[in-house]
Amino acid sequence: MTTYIDAGTTYSKIITRDKVFDEKFYLRNYDGKNYYIIPSKLIKEQNIIPTRSCGHMADASENEIIALANGAKKLNIDRNATVLDLGSRDAKWISFKDGKFHDMDWNTSCASSTGATVEMLLKFYDVKPDDLLFTPEKFAVTCGIFGMEKIMDSISNGTKPAEAISKFVHGIAFNAWNFAKRPEKIYLSGGFCENKCFTDSLEKYAEVVLLGRFVLCEGLIDQ
Repeated sequence: MTTYIDAGTTYSKIITRDKVFDEKFYLRNYDGKNYYIIPSKLIKEQNIIPTRSCGHMADASENEIIALANGAKKLNIDRNATVLDLGSRDAKWISFKDGKFHDMDWNTSCASSTGATVEMLLKFYDVKPDDLLFTPEKFAVTCGIFGMEKIMDSISNGTKPAEAISKFVHGIAFNAWNFAKRPEKIYLSGGFCENKCFTDSLEKYAEVVLLGRFVLCEGLIDQ
């Protein structure tokens, strides 16, 4: 079985020519390829051995930045472009100039730029992702821990949890834009593509083009 896996901390993206995984994880078929998003813990539990992989699996075979670059180049992006990937655990971006690699950065140590903090806050305050709405205000934070402190202080002073978390998400968007060196246009990859509060916040600073969650996984597949 030919299988390509972008193994995230919480969920993994899988592209395969076969249709063997549980139907509840199945998303679509495109160009003869089947797309799945499964809980990452199932990779080891079911002893799934990928053809090529990237992400937080111990035996990942490919570098995530290279997978991001290869996947982005398969898509209809500008020759001068900044591609930003935000996941649950890390944030990374790569820029192209005249269609060639120009610059990059990778942040693996600060939760203020990633989705794990947001996921924990939603569970703790029993807030649904769809309850988060763009707010012009933002929490100016550079650390996820300090961000949670501001959220808790705000809620204790009467702010609704969804509104307080939305301000934090706006802060993440602002941090992400700064992290990527303030481009005028951002091609966004990763789970935050599905967070409208985040994308609406990011659009306050740059034009945003959504690439979806399978960019790295596509980058694992040979042309």
